[in-house]
Amino acid sequence: MASFREPGPDDPTTRPSTGVWTTRPTAPTTRQATVAPPPAATGPVGDGPTGAADRTRAGWRLPLRGIAKALGWGLLALAAVTLAQIAAYRFIAPPTSMLMLAQRATGTRIERAWRPLDRISPHLARAVIMSEDAGFCGHRGVDWRELERVYEQSLDGGSSGGGSTISMQVTKNLFLWSSKSYVRKAIEVPLTLLADRWWGKRRMLEIYLNVAEWGPGIFGAEAAARSTFNKAAADLTEAEAALLAVALPNPLSRNAANPAPRQRRMATVVQGRMKAGANNVRCIGRPAA
Repeated sequence: MASFREPGPDDPTTRPSTGVWTTRPTAPTTRQATVAPPPAATGPVGDGPTGAADRTRAGWRLPLRGIAKALGWGLLALAAVTLAQIAAYRFIAPPTSMLMLAQRATGTRIERAWRPLDRISPHLARAVIMSEDAGFCGHRGVDWRELERVYEQSLDGGSSGGGSTISMQVTKNLFLWSSKSYVRKAIEVPLTLLADRWWGKRRMLEIYLNVAEWGPGIFGAEAAARSTFNKAAADLTEAEAALLAVALPNPLSRNAANPAPRQRRMATVVQGRMKAGANNVRCIGRPAA
């Protein structure tokens, strides 16, 4: 017999198994899925795009660091070789110069014969000093006042030539390159101060007269005297010495054997200075001839 009574709390269809008693039908309980964070990377750093960029930068840094280190060691080795040459040239004749090597590289035949200062005409020694560097005996390799004057003149738009002493020309010809630059000058100055101090004035002038360029492939006073006047450097007269001296600033265009009128006038001026400048050549310790 069917029963029409209202369902009670004791009916199994309305009594939840757990929780609060209710007369409402209950839906099955569902658990919300929890999304776990991705596991932390355990592999080597640099597996992604950022890591690839890091590897690229690290790859560049390694060769650059090696290149910088090799360059530093190379510069130190070059400095050591140069210092050793400066020390040795006080006692031995420089076998060559950077200027000679540059001309040999172009196929130019080099004419040169080393002569000690005692076998070079004293006229040429005086003429070169009075023409190229009248303060040779008074400075220590660098004429700071003249160098400052040339620098200020270049800032004003004038010529940047001049300012180089005989000692600086020797340093440049022996160890450095010929093109003008502030980098070369920055290297040239300390080397000159060291060489001038170590060699002394007489040795400095002796080296200068044996490495100076007097024409294409013609280096030193002996080669210049023989190619120009067909005589030894010891036999040069005062006039011949003056002509050779004024050719030094531009030996490729000034020919002492066939001087232009302007070159002759300059040589006459130098001869006058040679007669009046005995005090300017006192440091080479040679009596006037």
